[in-house]
Amino acid sequence: MEMPEKSPVPRGFGHVDTWIFDLDNTLYPPACDLFAQVDQRMTAFIADYLGVDAAEARRIQKDFYVEHGTTLSGLMAVHGMEPAAFLDFVHRIDVSGVSPDALLGKAISALPGRKIIFTNGSCAHAENVVRQLGIDHAFDGIYDIVTTGYEPKPRRSAYERFVEASGIEPTRAAMFEDIARNLEVPHLLGMVTVWVKPGIQGPERHHTYSHEGAEGPHIHHVTEELSGFLAATCLAPSAAAK
Repeated sequence: MEMPEKSPVPRGFGHVDTWIFDLDNTLYPPACDLFAQVDQRMTAFIADYLGVDAAEARRIQKDFYVEHGTTLSGLMAVHGMEPAAFLDFVHRIDVSGVSPDALLGKAISALPGRKIIFTNGSCAHAENVVRQLGIDHAFDGIYDIVTTGYEPKPRRSAYERFVEASGIEPTRAAMFEDIARNLEVPHLLGMVTVWVKPGIQGPERHHTYSHEGAEGPHIHHVTEELSGFLAATCLAPSAAAK
């Protein structure tokens, strides 16, 4: 699927009829550190799957992340692993540390048009998290790593497959992401982009990779507090400004 590159784009939100949200560390704060659980479960899965000790599993896990973009991509490419069992195991985590967020649910529900989640995780994981947040009612759909044929963000192919599956018009969409580099392709496709920048709380490792690619024209808006930004910026009368 060939997508046109459209830039510059309108920076306001008056034309937006599709609101796309990343899940992890975007809809809940990084301080919850759910990834620490996922990270540990990935190591355990690899150790069992490849029959290696924890230290070697950890090395393979991190090497695959660097070389293939995600650990899952590396396991599939190098070992021909079927992904379903991996996704199920690594996302079977305790989300009780995530606090319900009624204000966020109200702000998302008030947005005009479709509200959808686009995540590198699984649908089951996304459903688990948004139920805990108490905002599952606010979304019209979830698109996950399966939707993209296991191509992860920030690869362009992941966004192209997401656009095709969802039927959205990118030039009428806004994308919210905690990892700055993941907004480069949305910008090129004509979306309004919002970097949900992590605050000083939360794991240092997340703060580091979240800021990768933070400089450049692909970042249109920045916020450290999503619900307030939605209410004050996206829903305000001035949101229609181009």
